[in-house]
Amino acid sequence: MKMLFITLLVLLCKGLCAQNKITSGNPVIKGWYADPEAIIINSEYWIYPTWSDVYEKQVFFDAFSSPDLITWTKHSKVLDTSNVKWARRAVWAPAIVEKGGKYYLFFGANDIQNNNEYGGIGVAVADHPEGPFKDLIGKPLIDKFYNGAQPIDQFVFKDTDGKYYIIYGGWRHCNIARLNNDFTGFIPFEDGATFKEITPENYVEGPMMFIKNNKYYFMWSEGGWTGPDYSVAYAVADSPFGPFERVGKILQQDSAIATGAGHHSIIHNTQKDLWYIIYHRRPIGETAANHRVTCIEQMFFDEKGLIKTVKLTNEGVQRQPLK
Repeated sequence: MKMLFITLLVLLCKGLCAQNKITSGNPVIKGWYADPEAIIINSEYWIYPTWSDVYEKQVFFDAFSSPDLITWTKHSKVLDTSNVKWARRAVWAPAIVEKGGKYYLFFGANDIQNNNEYGGIGVAVADHPEGPFKDLIGKPLIDKFYNGAQPIDQFVFKDTDGKYYIIYGGWRHCNIARLNNDFTGFIPFEDGATFKEITPENYVEGPMMFIKNNKYYFMWSEGGWTGPDYSVAYAVADSPFGPFERVGKILQQDSAIATGAGHHSIIHNTQKDLWYIIYHRRPIGETAANHRVTCIEQMFFDEKGLIKTVKLTNEGVQRQPLK
């Protein structure tokens, strides 16, 4: 009876602590997670990260949901390779989009190094954001190097005219392609090309895009992902095709907080016009390549619409319910 009372007391204390928590804290979720894709779905914040481990153990995705950026619920193995027969390792950097009541999860797998290896970018589908996701087409959506871009690190972008584009690429090259209506393939551009290169200066990997005040903000990661110089830079253009002229870095290491801050995504709370950057970083003292954690900071713009430098914190962000 005494042990039961103590257990109930501990659970009660944890619940009260969660309710009284002022900020999210960083890392925002527990465990080694990287390459976070963040999105708002049905009045909840969601994060879909890479499970950060050796490639042979990167065979699944977990997801996390929160009503307020403070309390997070883990949804284990929303996708694993048992539902994607061609993917065997290095399943990473997911991108999520809702369309027509379905949820589509794009991902990289197998870390192919040339056109003779099998793998690349795939897509899975589910009826719910927590899955289970199943392979949509039974093979990679992009399985070759086009314009020198390794088929990894995809981001799915919906333009104001309703068209969907996939923006992706490693090895210092970035492509854009227009997805067809059911995400099973592509619609060529007017000149007959399927993949157009939009690589800006210093681009390495991890692209993403958003629109603000009719301007297209294109963001990417620079530096080596295993090193302390990993960082995020951006450019602004009048269309998703650029040309994109690099503005500069807005997220990078802070020797007092963490190193290797990069591979991010963006959430926009349109109700209160609040912007958040969700990214991974390496805690001070950690040297293992895969010891990365997912964090969140608020992002601000100046009067010219330029992104202000993001300060790394241990506090994270304040509670912000969507309902």
